[in-house]
Amino acid sequence: MDLQTTTYIWVGATFALYIGIAIWARAGSTSEFYAAGGGVHPLANGMATAADWMSAASFISMAGLISNLGYGGGLFLMGWTGGYVLLAMLLAPYLRKFGKFTVPQFIGDRFYSKSASTVAVICLLTASLTYIIGQMTGVGVAFSRFLGVSNETGIYLGMAIVFAYAVFGGMKGITYTQVAQYCVLIAAYIVPAIFISLNLTGNPIPQLGLGSNLTGQDVSLLQKLDEVVVQLGFGQYTTSVPANSTLNMFVYTLSLMIGTAGLPHVIMRFFTVPKVKDARTSAGWALFFIALLYTTAPAVAAMAKMNLIGTVNQGAFTSADIYAADSALEYDKRPDWMKRWEVTGLLKFEDKNGDGRIQYYNDKNAGFADKAEAAGWKGNELTVNADIIVLANPEIALLPNWVIALVAAGGLAAALSTAAGLLMAISAAVSHDLIKNIIAPDISDKNELMAGKISMAVAIVVAGYLGLNPPGFAAGTVALAFGIAASSLFPAIMMGIFSKKMNKEGAMAGMLAGLGITLFYVFAHKGLFFIKGTGYVDMIGGPNSFFGITPEAFGAIGALVNFAVAFAVDKVTKEPPEHIQHMVEAVRIPRGSKAVDGAH
Repeated sequence: MDLQTTTYIWVGATFALYIGIAIWARAGSTSEFYAAGGGVHPLANGMATAADWMSAASFISMAGLISNLGYGGGLFLMGWTGGYVLLAMLLAPYLRKFGKFTVPQFIGDRFYSKSASTVAVICLLTASLTYIIGQMTGVGVAFSRFLGVSNETGIYLGMAIVFAYAVFGGMKGITYTQVAQYCVLIAAYIVPAIFISLNLTGNPIPQLGLGSNLTGQDVSLLQKLDEVVVQLGFGQYTTSVPANSTLNMFVYTLSLMIGTAGLPHVIMRFFTVPKVKDARTSAGWALFFIALLYTTAPAVAAMAKMNLIGTVNQGAFTSADIYAADSALEYDKRPDWMKRWEVTGLLKFEDKNGDGRIQYYNDKNAGFADKAEAAGWKGNELTVNADIIVLANPEIALLPNWVIALVAAGGLAAALSTAAGLLMAISAAVSHDLIKNIIAPDISDKNELMAGKISMAVAIVVAGYLGLNPPGFAAGTVALAFGIAASSLFPAIMMGIFSKKMNKEGAMAGMLAGLGITLFYVFAHKGLFFIKGTGYVDMIGGPNSFFGITPEAFGAIGALVNFAVAFAVDKVTKEPPEHIQHMVEAVRIPRGSKAVDGAH
């Protein structure tokens, strides 16, 4: 059976499964729509949380980033997993005990202000819409490559699938669909890794294969990879850090950590379990399920790098001179996987020296210029987008068609599961926190449920539009969404739980200051400040002008600004009422649980 037919069967079967689950688990009440009735088993919730959180960025992009950056890519592993531990230990149990549906509802009630809830909604929508652009773009890439349709058609198909199980099922339908999606995505990630680890090292466990010797050689995979990438002018794979600065790496990691802990669509998952104890248990299960992918990612990254270099630079892993004129792959003899990915535009070849061969090396490293020029090389000729590493990995390794098709289904499952969670958070913010809380407090449960479904449908259309027309400042910057959550929502939630003296004025001022300074830094980097008669103006003194910190890492600085402004304003304004302070103390007592009813 050819690859295209196999892919259609795998992807079609998984989509049928998702829709079937949605029909079985459709929501019949506001409690089921927003919090799955509060009765999800911790094991199922842990699996759903893992799928909700492991987006296209985790499945498709992370291993590619690690493959390109080497050791420096570890900041994504540390930031995202560390943030989840932070969420599980410091926030989830207390938010579950509070007994509300959404993050804005918690902030509104804790800070005794509808205005605070509205500010939280603004922060939530900003982070979620930025995040969802990457998911819809990932859906388009996966569909266009594996189903042979255009990127636009792929996004439309993704919108239709999410609509089918999210609008009708709400959180209940999304939860059980995400359980299925986790099973698909984790199988799609680990099965190819097992095959490739066996091929390269003879060890079926990728995590162990990463440190094992190459088959038939007395040298480890990582040691050999280090030798080869250095020969090609790249930094040593196991020790290199991003070129900007070690400080930026630290701040970037911190931003991803606290951004993860502040992501509203992940926090909402802990409102779906019966008790506080179950929130802790489901957090533990989620961490286990997440670890399966995250401990495999470094192996996938390194092995993909090995296979890519071995394909293009044919003398790389032999005693042959890597700079010999005939060591580079002839373009006309390139493998089929390269031809297929060239069509997407994510892999490009430019024959700079006219020899018909593919030179792949770091032409920006002056120390290797003499050897390269002596071989007749005129610069790097191959551009490989980091997003294709995981999806192309089984093709590069010449694995069976069914494995390649499984990876396609897994990539789509990762993108769709997170997109559904984000849409649920957006829908709840609009229908429950704006309509129910502010615009029409007397709305009936039936009408609120209808408003939630309409909000979800509108959110899907908006998400699809943003996926088709990504704004220049947000395209491909999933890390930016984490920065927005880190600088706006995380500090407010932390202060809401652990500072009984924090008042509404401080919380609102902090959220707006953190969000504002982060967006300013990002927009300034992208040249989006326009002054009539002058054009686009540099307002921050050049790229990464604040101690070398990149826009994607600035969320941690925004969070510090948030905390500082909040406590400064709190000191000069009236402290919270006594009953609010008592409520905060009661929430932190690790016993019992208030029923999830969403009442104001």
